Amino acid sequence: MQAADRRDSIVLIAPVTAFLLVMLALPLAIDLLYSVSQVSFENLRAPTLQGFGNFLKVLHDGAFWSAMGFSLRFALVTAVAELLLGLFLAIFLAPILARWSFLIAIFLLPMMVAPALVGLMYRLILHEFVGVLPYYFVLWTGDSPAFLDPQNAFWTLAVIEVLQWTPFALLILYSSYGAIPGEIREAAAVDGIRALAQLRYIDFPWMMPTILLTFFIRFIDSFRVFDNVYVLTGSGAGGSTTTISIYIYEAFFKQNDIGQAVAASIVLLLLSFVVLVVLLRFARARR
Repeated sequence: MQAADRRDSIVLIAPVTAFLLVMLALPLAIDLLYSVSQVSFENLRAPTLQGFGNFLKVLHDGAFWSAMGFSLRFALVTAVAELLLGLFLAIFLAPILARWSFLIAIFLLPMMVAPALVGLMYRLILHEFVGVLPYYFVLWTGDSPAFLDPQNAFWTLAVIEVLQWTPFALLILYSSYGAIPGEIREAAAVDGIRALAQLRYIDFPWMMPTILLTFFIRFIDSFRVFDNVYVLTGSGAGGSTTTISIYIYEAFFKQNDIGQAVAASIVLLLLSFVVLVVLLRFARARR
């Protein structure tokens, strides 16, 4: 009976195993080969092994670390802003959304638009010659800032990212806020606990796992942002808005250095793995 169960288990997991091998293991093996090879589109099928030169090139490239710093700063600013706005809206709008739940669908509309289309839309809105926003700035103040120049591009991109993805934080945090048992709030009201104290000692501790999860999801998503940044500014003047994704894209397609692009991807993967291990140990220690 045990042998039959083992055979059935192997048969059941075989399709998933084959899928993972084909879709994950094989591309990873090819990436590892390319990362230690001199490879371009001309010799894509016959790369020349060269050791760890691509990794040394990436680690000594100031543009890589500049892109890494931009992505980290962008992800941190946008994730914190989305979390705070989403938390405020989830609590403030909870009575309204509980009464008219269809409003949630309206709030989620920005998430349904592809980031590249959002970038094109804001590209038109912020265009210095034909944009609506610069026009009214000039009309009302006599001058208009250059929203996408090197001095203002970071904050413009951050605001656009926050406007599109705050509804995601709102949806997750509103669900968590609504899951708090009503008996706890009723007991707190009977004990005379005020609203701010209830938020601090009841609601926030109850929602904390969801708050942390929401932050890390948005941080990861913002860190790997590509679409709207590339459409709006590209790498920017002097590389001022080069994210790590744009750096890898340009190394792959524009510089025709596939080995360097793949090596940068693997370095990013290893750094992400280290951060994940540290976070897991921190969470285990807190628990």
